[in-house]
Amino acid sequence: MAKKTVATLKSKDTKGYAKLIRTVRSPKTGAYTFREEIMPLDDVQAALKK
Repeated sequence: MAKKTVATLKSKDTKGYAKLIRTVRSPKTGAYTFREEIMPLDDVQAALKK
């Protein structure tokens, strides 16, 4: 099953995308959580500057 998932992620349609993982601190508890986003490669640099 893992081979099938890897094969679909490497298809020609997904070649312009990157997975961006950010750490976000919760204002209530102070704990860190991870937020994952899949975005086009062109938008990654702009998202990291925020």
